[in-house]
Amino acid sequence: MEPKFLQLLSCILLLLLPNPFSLFTHAADPPDAQKPSAMDFLQTLIGARKGTTSKGISQLKKYLSHLGYMNRDDDDQTNDFFDDNLELAVKRYQTSFKLEVNGIMDANTIAKMSRARCGVPDHYSHNRSHELYLHIPAFSSHYTFFPGEPKWPATKRNLTYSFKPGSRTHRIKISFEVGDHGDVQPFDGPGGILAHAFPPTDGRLHFDGDEAWVDGAVACKIDMQTVGLHELGHILGLEHNTTHEINIMSPYINPGQRKSLAQDDIDGIRALYR
Repeated sequence: MEPKFLQLLSCILLLLLPNPFSLFTHAADPPDAQKPSAMDFLQTLIGARKGTTSKGISQLKKYLSHLGYMNRDDDDQTNDFFDDNLELAVKRYQTSFKLEVNGIMDANTIAKMSRARCGVPDHYSHNRSHELYLHIPAFSSHYTFFPGEPKWPATKRNLTYSFKPGSRTHRIKISFEVGDHGDVQPFDGPGGILAHAFPPTDGRLHFDGDEAWVDGAVACKIDMQTVGLHELGHILGLEHNTTHEINIMSPYINPGQRKSLAQDDIDGIRALYR
């Protein structure tokens, strides 16, 4: 079994080859350049809690719905009222990331939400339109899998990759997309959501084309190889690990950081393809 596992792992390590995305990196911005982030609206919500009415709460509802912490039909998400459903969603988020569970948009909660991250939901709601969003898995302190534990069958484990519009089977299809690009997971511009991918055997990996990608650990910038490695974990069947940020499958990444596979990531792939 070990050779099969190593063959699978090799497709993850494609992104560790010397500068595979060099054609897509942006020129470095001036050191003092500070672009607006899609998550800047959170700064107006410090201290917001149940009963609050404030501009930006509707955006918060959509953000938490997108990540699976509340259902899209819980209430009218175009209003700016902090209701019971939003309080519950904030508490779920705080529980997931080991923050103080108070249902309040306190400084630590806002700091966590403001960080750049993967757009794949942390939890899956039964009220999503996409077939992947059919189940909310139980919390786990280790690696997790998508609902139903989808994986690539034994006959389709010699994976290759291509850039859009590649359409061959058994292929990881990588593309740069912006805004609403037709997969019910629209990108939000610079900052916020960086990329997303789909579980087996879909093969799609989308990077947000509005981000200023770099290759390497560059201060205040996001390393494309780290994000790509995370998304390839999703393509192979791993879900998010919200417990330990050292793992590649943690949904958040720090600017200026390059990460590699942690033991828990490797254990997860071994367990799924055992």
